[in-house]
This record gives sequence, C-alpha cells and structure tokens, in this order.
Amino acid sequence: MQIENVTDHIVNWLKEYALNAKVNGFVVGVSGGIDSAVTSTLCAKTGLEVLCIEMPIHQAESHVSRAQEHIAFLKQNFNNVSDIRTNLTPVFEEFKTEVSLDGNEDTVNMALANTRARLRMTTLYYYAGLQGLLVAGTGNKVEDFGVGFYTKYGDGGVDLSPIADLMKSEVYKLAKHLNVPQSIQVAKPSDGLFGDARSDEDQIGASYPELEWAMEMQSQNKIPTDFVGREREVFEIYISFNHRNSHKMRPIPVCEIPKALR
Repeated sequence: MQIENVTDHIVNWLKEYALNAKVNGFVVGVSGGIDSAVTSTLCAKTGLEVLCIEMPIHQAESHVSRAQEHIAFLKQNFNNVSDIRTNLTPVFEEFKTEVSLDGNEDTVNMALANTRARLRMTTLYYYAGLQGLLVAGTGNKVEDFGVGFYTKYGDGGVDLSPIADLMKSEVYKLAKHLNVPQSIQVAKPSDGLFGDARSDEDQIGASYPELEWAMEMQSQNKIPTDFVGREREVFEIYISFNHRNSHKMRPIPVCEIPKALR
C-alpha cells in the first residue's frame, strides 16, 4: 500500500465531500481504539473543523485514558480540533429503568450493548446538527463488509466512511504513519460495549488477520470443506458472521408495489 498517497487521497476525499456538502467539518466519536484514532487524524488533516467526542458508558479506564491521550495529541498538532466529553452513563442507566430487562441474559446484554452504540450515535448527530458537521464513521472494511461487526443505527449510522475500504492491517499501517499514540497502536481491538476487558477477538472467535484471510478466501469462492483444522474453523466463523449480519450490509428492503396494483 502506498501509505502517503492513500493518506492524501482520503484527506482530499474528506475535504472535497465536506465542501460540496457546505458543512463546517466533521464530528468523530473517539473511543481509544485504532479506527477512531486514524479517522479523527485524517479528518484533522483536512484543516476543517473537527469535533472529537468522548462518550463513556461504564467505560474501562484503559479506554478512557487512551481516548484522552489521543485527543491531547490531536489538539497539540492541529489547531482545528476541539473536544467535548459527554458522560452517557446516567442516560444509559435511566434508559434501563424504563424498559423490560426480562428474558435471556445473553440476549438482554446484547440488546443493551447495542443501545450504548445507539445512544452514542444520537449524541454525535446532536452535535453535528448544532455545529454544521458531518458524522465521520470509523468502521474498517473487515467490520463493515466482512463480518458486519457493528451496531445497525449505532456506529453504523454515519454520514460518510473514510476508512471503510481499508483492511484492519492497513488501518494499523496508517496509524503508524500518522503517529497515532503508541498505546492505541498496541491495544487489543475492542468495541467497549460491555464495560469489561473482552476484545473483538474474544467476541468473534478469530483475529483480524485471520478474518482478512477468510474474506480473501470468500472472494475466491472457497467453501469450508476446502480447508482443515484452524483454517476451516476460522472460515466457518467468518461465513457465519457474514451471513448472519448480511442485513446490515445491504440496502434497507423496500416493498415495491406492482404497477397493476396502483
């Protein structure tokens, strides 16, 4: 990958899109993870206004400290970056008092995890509306088009996606090139939606390098029986997530009315 050229291409794409949309810049949710760090840095390099928002909900301290370290890095290097911290923990806890928590524990916990992401999306769009900004998505290609590892209308609810054509490994290369804080570069990827130390790999059952391999195998029309051992296990994990989350990666189905019925 031509890192310098790819960086310039994304920055120019962001700037041109924002100027054509006649907005002031971008708002980015900064989580302390690699994807939001790279996205916010690319946005900052446009020279347009960038609002970084921390939105903790029972967040692990390591996530909070990395997010704050990155925001400090951005503000030190770019005078177009500002930040806001919106503590959504009280909002989340109040929400839980108004809905039923009955049912299977795993199902309830997953629904609440997705609710966290949707509260954050609502917050991003609130500030985007106030300040005339676009919500910049932070999803990479593996998450957005491979395993669908994001929340529909949560972190999947964005105006534009600057790194969604980059594999996770490519995001790491850009992070190094952009001098993203080392603490973020070495941290295990985690969505932080459960308030504990579980990583993306813990949830998915495969690492991002393994998922990138499986994504490539799918593009070659391979099937699980083409592999044995760990490779078969990883490919089956990938295919399961890909099929289960395909509804996220397709346009919303529209019931089209036949002309004869009009």
